[in-house]
Amino acid sequence: MRKKLTLLLIITLFSFSIAKSQNWGGGIDGERFNWGFSFQYISSELKITKNSNWRQPYYDQDLGAYVTDTLSSISSPTSVGFGIGFVVNSSIHKNVDVRFTPTLVFNDRLVNYTYVVPGTFNASNPVVQKKIQATMVDFPVGLKLKSDRLMNVRAYMLGGLKYSIDLASSKKTNDVNAAPIDKLLKNKKSFLSYEAGLGFDIYFEWFKMSPEVKVSYSFKDILKHEPQPYANPIDKAKLRHFTFSLFFE
Repeated sequence: MRKKLTLLLIITLFSFSIAKSQNWGGGIDGERFNWGFSFQYISSELKITKNSNWRQPYYDQDLGAYVTDTLSSISSPTSVGFGIGFVVNSSIHKNVDVRFTPTLVFNDRLVNYTYVVPGTFNASNPVVQKKIQATMVDFPVGLKLKSDRLMNVRAYMLGGLKYSIDLASSKKTNDVNAAPIDKLLKNKKSFLSYEAGLGFDIYFEWFKMSPEVKVSYSFKDILKHEPQPYANPIDKAKLRHFTFSLFFE
């Protein structure tokens, strides 16, 4: 009898522990609206489409002379950055949320220009790397589709749109008086992207933490096209982001 009572007590305590653990998260699942903040690690690159005559040396009309050698390749290596932001979440169904996650993003983009060897203008350094300086404010809006909660974990997937605005100062992008070979690459002031991702909600006693991976891709060309040696060979440059985020709500 004593063994049965002991076993019953253990089962009761275990059941109570499960019930208590399922209430972790500060009751966040019962709220219509909740908010939080995020930290992001970002890796980005440009998907470049070149013009048909992209290899040709650049001829500057003002100088009346060529200022670059013949190109052999144009590429965009990955560059890393970080972001900090907020999240506003609205529950519209027990398995569906609408999320708004405005984020301040610090992430420059890189483009490498490789010229033929031997060359006249780039004899000592046939590879020129140009940096597109950008400080962005992203405004993503998306749907979060959640699984049922299992103990203190649930998985989710999400998709949506992101509107981005560049806050880079005019001083950083002012190259009016620069020589043609020193001109800067610049992105457009604003652009729209689509994004998709996966993540997990992990519930702690008073909050939940959500590690998330997400990929975004701009709908259109983000490059500001100007008559200069580095923008001229490029027809389109679309931005691709890989983001790892930690959300705290």
